[in-house]
Amino acid sequence: MFLIEALPTDVVMRKQLIHAVSDIEAEIQSQDAWNDQALSELLMQDSIDMLIVYGPEKTERAEENTVVGYCLYQVVFEQAEILRIGTYPDYQRQGIASQVFSKLHKWLAESQVESLLLEVRADNTAAIALYEQQGFTIIHRRKGYYQQPHQPAIDALIMQRVYTD
Repeated sequence: MFLIEALPTDVVMRKQLIHAVSDIEAEIQSQDAWNDQALSELLMQDSIDMLIVYGPEKTERAEENTVVGYCLYQVVFEQAEILRIGTYPDYQRQGIASQVFSKLHKWLAESQVESLLLEVRADNTAAIALYEQQGFTIIHRRKGYYQQPHQPAIDALIMQRVYTD
C-alpha cells in the first residue's frame, strides 16, 4: 500500500518533495514538464495544494523516502481542478492513481466542493478510462489544443466529476 499525504509545510522537506515531483514531471511530461521553480510558484497560491504519494517503504527520515506520484490541484470556492497528476513510470499500473483519487474525492466532498475538473489529451486512452472509472464525464473538447511541430494537433478533453449529496 502506498502512503498519500498532503505536501508538508516544513520548508526543507517541501523543497525536497517539490524537486522529487519535478523529477517525475521530467520523466512523464517530456514536452511540457514543470520544474521546481514553476511548481514552487504555483504552490505559493493559497488555492493550490499537492498530494504526495510515497513508496511503500516510507520512513520518518524524509530524505530516505521515495516519492512515486503526486496530484497538484486547485480549489476555488465550490470548484476544484486537477492541474497535474502523475506517477513515476516504474510504479504505474499499480493502482496509485485510484488511491489518489479516493483520498482527493473524500477530502473534496468533505470540503463541500461541488465538482472536480481535469484536462486530458484525447489520445491518452488509458487516462481517459481511469477518469471514467472515477466518475468523470467529458463536458468539452478543445479542438487541436496540443500542438507539436511536424505532428497533427491533438484535442484536449475537459472532464468533470460532480459530487452529489
